[in-house]
Amino acid sequence: MRRREFITVFGGAAASWPLVARAQKAAKIARIGVLSTGNPRSAPFYRAFEQRLRDLGFVEGQNIAFEYRDAEGKVDRLPGLAAELISLDVNVICTATDPATRAAKEATANIPIVMVAINYDPVALGYIESIARPGANVTGLFFQHLELLTKRFGLFKEMLPSVSRIAVLSDLLTADQLNAAELANRSAGLELQSMNLQNPPYDFENAFQAAMQSRAEAIFVLESPLIFRGRTQIAQLAIKNRLPTSFAFREYVEVGGLVSYGVNFSTMYQRAAEYTDKILRGARPSDLPVEQSTKFELAINLKTAKAIGVVVPPTLLALADEVIE
Repeated sequence: MRRREFITVFGGAAASWPLVARAQKAAKIARIGVLSTGNPRSAPFYRAFEQRLRDLGFVEGQNIAFEYRDAEGKVDRLPGLAAELISLDVNVICTATDPATRAAKEATANIPIVMVAINYDPVALGYIESIARPGANVTGLFFQHLELLTKRFGLFKEMLPSVSRIAVLSDLLTADQLNAAELANRSAGLELQSMNLQNPPYDFENAFQAAMQSRAEAIFVLESPLIFRGRTQIAQLAIKNRLPTSFAFREYVEVGGLVSYGVNFSTMYQRAAEYTDKILRGARPSDLPVEQSTKFELAINLKTAKAIGVVVPPTLLALADEVIE
């Protein structure tokens, strides 16, 4: 079962975006710019984004065009890629990570930006004025994974009560998550080993070899675009080495990861498509309140559990929103 519910914190009145000339120019073909930090257009959440726009009446080649720019994990490329999108005169820019949103925000104060803010506070960083009234040209969705990391850590410990040594898969974009994991572990008292990935594309095989050499009994995976991009390899390496894994998003579980707890990322992008639709039809970003996700899902892959010899407690199975068998 999938939960696909998001609650708008405050209502907002839709009005015409002041750049009337831009809207008129895009009346026939709307151009959507997607500024990606580390994932290609084939990523499942981007497919969900495009599918929702099709559901809303946008057909590629007829009344909409997509311009994807992927930094492939090299965040220093994002400002240049944002400038490319602006030179293409896109009508909306969609971003996810803090570096991508920053690059887009610094590049334009006029083109609407729809963010899917994961693991950063857009108010604290100055991208929006408030959740209720974002102001300027940025709106979208907000999910602070750090707030859930402690619970995800606790669920993983509950699933594996005899485990005492856990490797934590991280990279340069997950420093705050690593700190949160270490704080969450204070009450658990486990031995954590940080496996810091560097220089993309990441060498996941080497990371797992290091985990095995250190006698890790499980892998707690932190979330970043390039780690997400390697989700299939991570899941398969974990099965090969009989290591239980915990993730933030169900997409990992779908490709063989053991357990995830967090929002439905694809659902967030479907909502981002709905924001995009509203803007293309005349709404101003400043009048569209930012949504905070309030429903989270627990996904468990029983096929993987059996393959690596993990017995999932019935209490967790009863709580699961999705069980893959």
